[in-house]
Amino acid sequence: MEVINDFPYNVREIENVFIPMRDGKQLAARIWLPEATQDTPMPAIMEYIPYRKRDITRGRDAANHPYLAGHGYVCVRVDMRGSGDSDGVLTDEYTQQEQLDAVDAIEWIANQSWCDGSVGMMGISWGGFNSLQVAAKQPPALKAIISLCSSDDLYADNMHYMGGCLLGDNLSEATVMLAFNALPPDPLIVGDRWRDMWHERMEDSGLWIDKWLRHQRRSEYWSASSVCEYYDAVRCPVYAIGGWADGFTNTVFRLMEHLEVPRKGLIGPWGHKYPHQGIPGPAIGFLQEALRWWDYWLKGKENGIMDEPMLRAWEQDSVPPDNSYEDRPGRWIAEPLWPSSNIQQQCYLLSPYRLTPLPSNSEPEYNPEPTTMGLQSPLSVGLAAGKWCSYAATPDLPGDQREEDGGSLIFSTDALAEPLNIFGTPSLELEVSSNQPQAMLAVRLSDVAPDGKATRVTYGLLNLTHRDSDAEPTPLEPHRTYRVTIDMNGIAQKFPAGHQLRVSISTSYWPLAWLPPKPAQVDISFNHCVLKLPVRTAEHHEDGLTHFEAPQSAQPLDITNLAPSQHNWLLHRDLATKESTLEVVNDQGCFRINDIGTEIHRSAHEYYTTVDNDFTSACGETQTESSFKRGDWHTEVYTRTVLSCTETDFIIHAQMDAYEGQYRVFSKNWESTIPRDLL
Repeated sequence: MEVINDFPYNVREIENVFIPMRDGKQLAARIWLPEATQDTPMPAIMEYIPYRKRDITRGRDAANHPYLAGHGYVCVRVDMRGSGDSDGVLTDEYTQQEQLDAVDAIEWIANQSWCDGSVGMMGISWGGFNSLQVAAKQPPALKAIISLCSSDDLYADNMHYMGGCLLGDNLSEATVMLAFNALPPDPLIVGDRWRDMWHERMEDSGLWIDKWLRHQRRSEYWSASSVCEYYDAVRCPVYAIGGWADGFTNTVFRLMEHLEVPRKGLIGPWGHKYPHQGIPGPAIGFLQEALRWWDYWLKGKENGIMDEPMLRAWEQDSVPPDNSYEDRPGRWIAEPLWPSSNIQQQCYLLSPYRLTPLPSNSEPEYNPEPTTMGLQSPLSVGLAAGKWCSYAATPDLPGDQREEDGGSLIFSTDALAEPLNIFGTPSLELEVSSNQPQAMLAVRLSDVAPDGKATRVTYGLLNLTHRDSDAEPTPLEPHRTYRVTIDMNGIAQKFPAGHQLRVSISTSYWPLAWLPPKPAQVDISFNHCVLKLPVRTAEHHEDGLTHFEAPQSAQPLDITNLAPSQHNWLLHRDLATKESTLEVVNDQGCFRINDIGTEIHRSAHEYYTTVDNDFTSACGETQTESSFKRGDWHTEVYTRTVLSCTETDFIIHAQMDAYEGQYRVFSKNWESTIPRDLL
């Protein structure tokens, strides 16, 4: 990363400003503004998230916002209501209140003397989500957005549910927010009221996993803030960005297809990171690319960015399987429009253990007496799946799929005679039956090298009760045959000649996805069972593409490390008790932010356990510690959440304990039992 210290504009920082809301509450904001705005107003860029501008995101903010401000933009980093140093309580994600607050903040920014009336909105993850959602509210001053690692569908393509299956990330995300919502504002910003604000948050923010588990099917709860329900409400230009190792890349494809405004898409090899910090690499000069976007839409500079292809993506080359990568070899490809006429569907017929390519435009022949194969996977399948959304800070990518394939049905092609390039979303059509009214399927597409090593390329999940509808799931009639389609995540991948394609199917994928209530055998009837791949014409060239510059940033935050961080995934297996536990360690160590003197320690541990083949033994437990210290101000918060189940219910136990100095000043426990809704 190249650190830039010399910018076209000198930048002044305002540590905190309170922005008034329509109901009298105030949001805290940190501002970086070019000194030239004293004479000449400039456009503004807002980032609006709940992750504490004062301290936790201070490092990332220091790299990003002074850079953009140094190139002629006022950058405004806003703490959402109930977070950081802002008033109020945060009670859920992506609420209508959150979006209305953003509309108020944009109006306030546009009316300041230092702003020329044009505002952009940019963010990753939560900030990417609400950039889309706020754009749909059409605040007049919002002229363009950049949305990174986000989703337009809060139910079907988020960290809660996938294919109607409950994701393990639902628990880990709820844990993250339980910890964040219990953190105090900084007394140096909010004054003596900090303690009252802190206790109000801990008492009233609630247990979000309880809410999410009470909405196990698609409903208004999810759709109200899902932009996929109202694409035409977005009226400003959109730059949508994701990474193949992230959980949210499918959104980029859908936004390119369905939005009606000027738009661009970019997908790299990265996990859940800004692209200039992207891992796996190669990272790119994202801040320079963002400047091109803002210069065009906020300053009217004709720099050619909208003359370039609509969608660019990193086509990944074949690599051996690994739980982490520094870089993914490959190349940038581009399509002028999406969907693209350069992508053709290639079908592969499934038969016992084999994948056979079908000639173009041909249909598989109907077999009145198809061969049938049964499948009931052990609960070990999924322990090498990695995380639904990789943060690339731990070995959280999928490992060698041969371990997973041992408990799956596998179907492989012959060795490829020529390279195969795919770009888009593969799918698998199957005819299946089950001996239980509830069952799930996990489908993986892998690249198998001549030495047998199998690297997962993409995957998909389907709760078979959701085969026709996420809004109105229905039980399976045991032993009745159903035709189902399992969509896999989008990908750009090159399979070399001499390698094989492999489809692997399992009836469990723990702990990436929660288990069905009982073991189920799923039978596959090989009649019109087809893998559909989006094959990209190999002769398509990108010789004229603008090259991304090397990553740049502003001066990094000055910190002193006081204790090292630790990130790891550990698998514990007790052969006597037959208990298996996947332990995820995310200890961020301890450090001091030197310019404000605050010492911060944060850590999280997750444990996902099953015993033998007992589906009701599935249990997820998370624990967090958070400590903030400066002088005689010292607060600590501990949380613990346990999610377990029976055949009929989910059971939640959670607890929170907060300390000021050596005294425990708050303690709360939650207990709830929530019926399983065909899940």
